[in-house]
Amino acid sequence: MGGGSKARPMFVQFVLEPLWQVYQAALEPDGDKSMLQKVIKSFNLNVPARELQHKDPKVVLLAVLSRWLPLSDAILSMVREVSDDGPSSNVLAEAELVRKSVEACDFSPEAPCVAFVSKMFAVPIKMLPQRGPNGDILNNSTDEGGSGESDECFIAFARVFSGVLFAGQRVFVLSALYDPLKTEAMQKHVQEAELHSLYLMMGQGLKPVALAKAGNIVAIRGLGQHILKSATLSSTKNCWPFSSLVFQVSPTLRVAIEPSDPTDMGALMKGLRLLNRADPFVEVSVSARGEHVLAAAGEVHLERCIKDLKDRFARVSLEVSPPLVPYEETIQGEVSDLLENLKSLSGSLDYIERKTPNGRCCVRVQVLKLPPSLTKVLDKSADLLRDIIGGKLGQSNKSSETQRSSRLEDENSIEALRKRIMDAVEGDILGGIEESDKDRAEKCKAMWLQFLKRIWALGPRQIGPNILFTPDSRGEDAEFPVLVRGSSHVSERLGFVDESSNGGMDAEPSSVVTPALCMEAESLESSVISGFQLATAAGPLCEEPMWGLAFVIEARISPLEGQQSDDLETSYQPLEQYGIFTGQVMNTVKDACRTAVLQKKPRLVEAMYFCELNTPTEYLGPMYAVLARRRARVLKEEMQEGSSLFTVHAYVPVSESFGFPDELRRWTSGASSALLVLSHWEALPEDPFFVPKTEEEIEEFGDGSSVLHNTARKLIDAVRRQKGLPVEEKVVQHATKQRTLARKV
Repeated sequence: MGGGSKARPMFVQFVLEPLWQVYQAALEPDGDKSMLQKVIKSFNLNVPARELQHKDPKVVLLAVLSRWLPLSDAILSMVREVSDDGPSSNVLAEAELVRKSVEACDFSPEAPCVAFVSKMFAVPIKMLPQRGPNGDILNNSTDEGGSGESDECFIAFARVFSGVLFAGQRVFVLSALYDPLKTEAMQKHVQEAELHSLYLMMGQGLKPVALAKAGNIVAIRGLGQHILKSATLSSTKNCWPFSSLVFQVSPTLRVAIEPSDPTDMGALMKGLRLLNRADPFVEVSVSARGEHVLAAAGEVHLERCIKDLKDRFARVSLEVSPPLVPYEETIQGEVSDLLENLKSLSGSLDYIERKTPNGRCCVRVQVLKLPPSLTKVLDKSADLLRDIIGGKLGQSNKSSETQRSSRLEDENSIEALRKRIMDAVEGDILGGIEESDKDRAEKCKAMWLQFLKRIWALGPRQIGPNILFTPDSRGEDAEFPVLVRGSSHVSERLGFVDESSNGGMDAEPSSVVTPALCMEAESLESSVISGFQLATAAGPLCEEPMWGLAFVIEARISPLEGQQSDDLETSYQPLEQYGIFTGQVMNTVKDACRTAVLQKKPRLVEAMYFCELNTPTEYLGPMYAVLARRRARVLKEEMQEGSSLFTVHAYVPVSESFGFPDELRRWTSGASSALLVLSHWEALPEDPFFVPKTEEEIEEFGDGSSVLHNTARKLIDAVRRQKGLPVEEKVVQHATKQRTLARKV
């Protein structure tokens, strides 16, 4: 295109300009009406004269365009062009042949080759065999891990399920998300690779082999650049992949690592990537504060990971933090007080009130403790809740029969979750109320049913064990007339509320309320939810997530001073000196929620291990001494029949479990063994802000200034120091011995 040329793109010249001319001719008062007649004659359109003579220009435009470019025909033709014809019969037939070959473990050379790589492991290049199966010299100089600076080579640990694998063969590497029926959309989940070498694993040694038939376990070199942890190898794309490995437990021991020299950060990140690939169970992540967090299965596993980082992968000096123990925050509450707590939410004045800096929004927050069983159900159903609330259930591109069956499964899963929630609430109610008081139990159950129809959001991260209820709209406030009502869309997704109902959203009766003010209140709903999410993600004690709490947030707004019109733009004018109004509401909701928790006797929740110990009779005393030092709670003990061993069951806090097996073996001379399994969350009964008040407490603990911090306060202070938060403690910086004026000679 020349420098002074006025040439236009073909799309503009032949598509957009004719449309613009038709719009100008129809909508502008002085438009060229002959242009419409020209279009009608050129395309032989049948437009009635009464529609062309209509006074509304939009009706005239619609009459011409609806017959020139009908929306239904345009969309249908475009859908026909971009949509595929579905999987062909050849693809399905070949996928079925591959499935039958895997099922029969067919090891004939003609059978399709299928193998599953369960993990990748690192081997020093110098340990690789120098000669092949036929005595030829192998080229081991290149690093198959994708980094030429490393001395490690990644080998795939695989089992052949069908066909024959041989060195030099080209195969397709399929991830667990690959679908052979959607070939065009699955290009990122399939790669083609060449197998460099095959090895038979003999202890720590590797023996080269020329081929491997179905049923054998082999080590494959040449896949380091294509596989992270696991994948499926196939000689054809029309193959269903194996699913990823699912571990029975998850890594619970987490530490933050950093290089001793900050200039070695690049080497550390490279080493973490290599470690993440070499160990299928380790987890590497970056925390919200920018720390590199390494999660391992236990202390021995962690020591091995740190040693590999220092000696093999990163080769730098590392600083390892103390173990990062997860905690939660909740409030004090008993199951027997469920009815009183619900009544306090319905119409009590026991709330925390905060106002935004500009004074336009008043936030009132009430909080209560959820039943323990309901909290556990919400916590264990996090994945299902994520799919339900996010609307992922029922979304698939499969055939109509598959969609119908998946929709039935989704409805069944939602129904099962709703039943578990109801059973949990009913079980806690019946467990906390005496059997003779059935009327009280029925009344409490009916109130909980009403509250379950008002679930606005879950938190933190939209799926946590905390609930935000919609506010009660029956109250009125003359100063703040408009209520941010919210919507019970979580209850609708769970099936507690019919989606067709409006949830009692009646119009505001006050004459002060304008449509613009109502629209502004509706736009602030996301700010209220964001403030709730921020508050539940970082509690007031040590900024740990909250656990098992229900909030009712009543946010009311007032009109701007001097605003009497319905102008929408006037309603949204922010006051620059205080910042954006939505941000003010968010921060105010967050602060009010945290203050409400502090007012309700907050408690720290810690994770607990279930510990099973086996020890001889003569070492029961030292074993109990170790358990007592670790704040363990013994559940039961029994003697194994036919032996002198005792089996003891106990709960041990996760924060006290580090070094527990070593100490147990040291005090029992190696005769005792312990098995730790993550069990549940348990609230510490101690008040972290305990101050003696009564005469008995002062006599036992002192006047308050000399009271040592209890366990809960020590744990909170430790977490706050780790996060860099302020800690209230007495520190003597410059202490000198008192001198007297008298001198003894």
